[in-house]
Amino acid sequence: MPTKDYYDILGVARDASGDDIKQAYRALARRHHPDVSHDKSDAEHRFKEINEAYEVLSDPNKRAQYDRFGTVGNGAMPGGDFGFGPGTFGDIFDMFFGNVRTTAQARTAGPQRGSDLRYDLEIALEEAFSGTTKEITFNHLAQCDVCRGSGARPGTLARACDRCSGSGIMRSVRHTPLGQIVTQATCSRCGGEGHVIEHPCDACAGRGRREIERRLTVKVPAGVDDGSRIRIAGNGEAGIHNGPPGDLYVYLSVKPHALFKRDGMDTFVDVPVSFPQAALGAALTVPSLEGDVSVTLPPGTQTGTTVRLRGRGMPSVRGAQRGDHHVTVHVQVPNKLNKRQRDLLEEYAHAGGDEIDDRSFLERVKDAFRPD
Repeated sequence: MPTKDYYDILGVARDASGDDIKQAYRALARRHHPDVSHDKSDAEHRFKEINEAYEVLSDPNKRAQYDRFGTVGNGAMPGGDFGFGPGTFGDIFDMFFGNVRTTAQARTAGPQRGSDLRYDLEIALEEAFSGTTKEITFNHLAQCDVCRGSGARPGTLARACDRCSGSGIMRSVRHTPLGQIVTQATCSRCGGEGHVIEHPCDACAGRGRREIERRLTVKVPAGVDDGSRIRIAGNGEAGIHNGPPGDLYVYLSVKPHALFKRDGMDTFVDVPVSFPQAALGAALTVPSLEGDVSVTLPPGTQTGTTVRLRGRGMPSVRGAQRGDHHVTVHVQVPNKLNKRQRDLLEEYAHAGGDEIDDRSFLERVKDAFRPD
């Protein structure tokens, strides 16, 4: 019989797979590591047993010998100096420090995509209705046309960094009670690039990019709304080390209109009418974003009445659909009357025109105070 039950120590079955054993080991090692446990003495003993068990059960040959004889090697159980074997230190390092062992592939010397840019463009409501074309001017980082993005003066080349041997990484080894810990950091001489430019380009000071002013024509489709965004691919900042450029995003804002209001694809306008037009009915010409349109008011139209004109609103950006145009009429009372107008109105009043059918008003008052 084995002197120690390693399966019991790790809490796994005897037919557990290698992945099950590794998962159980990591969970226990994290929980009982002396640096995180409150009971240091007990944690040190428990941590030693856990590593002994893992060192044996993670090795197929040792595990087979343990299952058959209950021991490994010449009767001596593994685990001296906390039982760190060739394969266990990496697991412990990853467990407590994460996967931070930087590789040469992770350095920044390779091509990098350029940054995206934002441009805010204000347009009128009429331009949002019909669509428009705008010319914009902005500054951005473009690839240096002198060194073609290399950063080196024409006729010269960058050389490999002598401090990191072109890897962009500096490594150091630290000895701890847990074993050797290898740390890696970005090379301070080349900044992780892996090469050094001894003769920088005079135009861009070795950066490979420089700021220039650019003019661009932007096509704004009909129907755009406040906050719409237009993406212009490849017109952002130039990439680093000949990487692809970023994109330009044009954000639109629509200026408030003095006459019209907008809600989505619908437009709204207020129109004043005279008392005779409202009382007798009238054919009106009212404004819209596509020009003047005709509206027929029925006799007895009340102030605040809204007439809906279907398909006279904003167009859709994605199709042929149109919103509606809403015309709200407001009956205007004249401030001054001439003698003829006053005589006619007094005659109208004497004929009963000043009588108000207030039944509808009284019903509204009752509804206002009626409990739900």
